[in-house]
Amino acid sequence: MPRGSRFIPGPCETHLKRGMAEESIFEAEALPHMDALFRAAMRLLRDEGKASDAVQDTYLLAWKKFRTYEAGTNCRAWLFQILFNVVRHERRNWFHWITAKEEDVASIDIPAPEPVPDRITDKEILGAMDRLPATYREVLVLVDVEEFAYKEAAAILRLPVGTVMSRLSRGRAQLREELRATARVWGIGS
Repeated sequence: MPRGSRFIPGPCETHLKRGMAEESIFEAEALPHMDALFRAAMRLLRDEGKASDAVQDTYLLAWKKFRTYEAGTNCRAWLFQILFNVVRHERRNWFHWITAKEEDVASIDIPAPEPVPDRITDKEILGAMDRLPATYREVLVLVDVEEFAYKEAAAILRLPVGTVMSRLSRGRAQLREELRATARVWGIGS
């Protein structure tokens, strides 16, 4: 380039710089959530290989659609929404997943929950959680494990907030029953 002339980047150089900036933003916004996504995928799919594949697919889809992501919004919720779509797709393909029928929540009497004993291990809790129906496990993972608000969980699962609350209540009740049986085996409680 002659001395004194100004370099004007062509379309390739501009695209490369934009791509590098986009990659840095993606890494900063999305990559910190990888462990949480993997934990959730493990709870939902119960298989390390499938969970790893689901997280990889999630990040691939997120990268492809990253231009639609608004910087500064909740990247974690956005990634979880993608993950749950990937998991649903996996279930449709391999398990022929059937959704649970909705009941009228207002007509069900729900007794006050009994406390869970102190001496139950994490392994037993996770095992009990794995035995729950997928629809309840999804909501428990999002609300109780990943601490999403009901509204965020509803957006991720594309369900009404009331359905999330209903499934959460039923899932917690079933989890409590599973843990009560484990507690009896250990001689905890009555």
